[in-house]
Amino acid sequence: MFILKTAFCRTYQTAFRLALPVLPYREPQIINSCSDIPNVLKKENTKSVLIVTDKGIVNNGLVEPIEKALKSDGVSYAIYDSTNPNPTVDNVEEALLIYKENNCSALIAIGGGSAMDCAKAIGARAAYPNKTLGQLKGVIKVFRKLPTLIAIPTTAGTGSEVTPAAIITDSKKSHKYAIMSFPLIPHYAVLDASLTYSLPKHLTATTGIDALTHAVEAYIGKSTTKETRALALETVKLVFENIYDAYNNGHNHKARENMLHAAYKAGVAFSKSYVGYIHAVAHSLGGQYGTPHGLANAVIMPYVLEAYGKSAHKKLYELGIAAGVCGKNDSYKDGAKKFINAIKELNKSMGIPDKIEGIIEKDIPILSMHAEKEANPLYPVPKLMTQHELEHFYYQISDWSK
Repeated sequence: MFILKTAFCRTYQTAFRLALPVLPYREPQIINSCSDIPNVLKKENTKSVLIVTDKGIVNNGLVEPIEKALKSDGVSYAIYDSTNPNPTVDNVEEALLIYKENNCSALIAIGGGSAMDCAKAIGARAAYPNKTLGQLKGVIKVFRKLPTLIAIPTTAGTGSEVTPAAIITDSKKSHKYAIMSFPLIPHYAVLDASLTYSLPKHLTATTGIDALTHAVEAYIGKSTTKETRALALETVKLVFENIYDAYNNGHNHKARENMLHAAYKAGVAFSKSYVGYIHAVAHSLGGQYGTPHGLANAVIMPYVLEAYGKSAHKKLYELGIAAGVCGKNDSYKDGAKKFINAIKELNKSMGIPDKIEGIIEKDIPILSMHAEKEANPLYPVPKLMTQHELEHFYYQISDWSK
């Protein structure tokens, strides 16, 4: 039976890879400062806008530059600041109500991937007022143009400012799912490193490793292109050269800027070449327990990369060279091992654990079922795995495992 499923998965993935050149992928227009936002809104003929964020961003004063710019130009706005770390269907519906009440026609998302995912989902619901998010989930279910969306990342990791995906949690079912359609790509992205200065050290670490995960999974998969391979290699180099400096000194502008661009490049790479089992397992944990996505990816990554074995050795060796942790005299196997060990050491140096708290053993079958369903057939992983094989990862990363 698995032979038939393998054939189906690889055929499905090949079809997507061959279709990539004609798919309507686009990149957002880059703007350098929040002060430029009113000009964008004027061009889009926008009179009222909804700012989507969370209370931490508001309390840190990061929304103030946007408010100042909008007020100075007479643009009406409302704020939704209750976005959860794993945005929920309820978050989206609450914010949509505010969007409608204030006659908004554009969205500004400021924060990490959560705020951007929430704003994308709000836009999707605004475009499809008679459909639920559950009806829009999956691949290429959204065709209509979304309201103008400006994404302002305050973390350097998710790459959501450039991706066609929104990850939403159905709290009632304790399940995360993706809405993946090209209209969800933000129309504009503000890349301002100064907005990441206040990011706490632990979030600098986990969101930075999230960007690394995007690059690694995009590179080692079977649906890469010359462009995505180059972007992934650039990302890995930038992360290894800058993340620790950004972690140790949050006001190191150059390191923060390089991490912001690393996240953007990785976002482009995985949007076109997809991710893999690291993300599938992480999403299941986020849906069930609310595990922060960057943390989950960081902990899971070494375990999954080791499990791929020789199917990923050559590409991991190449990533290791880009990271500067192995050399051309290393064998593919040794280079891959050095790269995986370097990720472990990087995690350790920034206080990222190698286990995740709170996993309940009886939940593992349902967690692995969600992960397998998400990954197969879409993700072009180096080696396909069954639900039973994916279960092993939850045991490996649980804090009660030996």
